[in-house]
Amino acid sequence: MSITKEEKQRLMKEFATKEGDTGSPEVQVAILSSRIATLTEHFKTHKKDNHSRRGLLMMVAQRRKLLDYLRGKNEQRYQDLIKRLGLRR
Repeated sequence: MSITKEEKQRLMKEFATKEGDTGSPEVQVAILSSRIATLTEHFKTHKKDNHSRRGLLMMVAQRRKLLDYLRGKNEQRYQDLIKRLGLRR
């Protein structure tokens, strides 16, 4: 249900704002989005897994908080990120 180490490294490299960046909001949102997508697929076959569903809801809330923070700090970075991740329609 979690992402692999290689997938996490790829996301950090792709969304980093500078070399060695692991904590920027862009990287954190990208990793959370990947984990959310993985859990969403898990729930298609395990509909009654309510313990994992709670974790999913917490991840969605954390991603929302990070996106709100980024939007308040820099609107252009926020717009670029949601476009790259395909979060809004």
